[in-house]
Amino acid sequence: MPKVSWSILLVLSAVVALSACSSKEGGMMNLRSSGGPDEFAILPTKPLTMPKDLAELPPPTLGGSNLTDPTPKADAVAALGGNPKYLTADGIQRGDEGIVATASRYGVNGNIRTALADEDQEFRKKHRGKLLERLFGVTVYFGAYEKQSLDRYSELQRMRRSGVRTPAAPPNPKQ
Repeated sequence: MPKVSWSILLVLSAVVALSACSSKEGGMMNLRSSGGPDEFAILPTKPLTMPKDLAELPPPTLGGSNLTDPTPKADAVAALGGNPKYLTADGIQRGDEGIVATASRYGVNGNIRTALADEDQEFRKKHRGKLLERLFGVTVYFGAYEKQSLDRYSELQRMRRSGVRTPAAPPNPKQ
């Protein structure tokens, strides 16, 4: 049996360690928060202007308006193609009553975002991935949620067999 020198073992260990530092495919799919930038927090602002008197500047408020952007949230909604008047409207908008009634026919949970976040956190704890996946930061997103995914083409065929018209469905690229 040939002797392996320590230098070869050290080089091989370094290669394995550095390979773990390579860029990870599907970085956004990792179940850990990266703490990265939030692109929706960056809004296109109007040009800055200098007031005649600095005493007339309002006190700064986080997420509030200022002289340059008096309506930052409404501007963001408009930039994304929405209607800014819905930000201040009370109640259900005309034309939305039917969808709201259908969506709330089994009751409404006013705390749904927190409840779903808690349930998802618990699900992620149970489906953390294998030891080497966790060690090397491999995405486990698709594996964790595989049982909850929908095969759109088999569902399309099921709907067509039951008589539902699907004229706008794209063709299956595998056929």
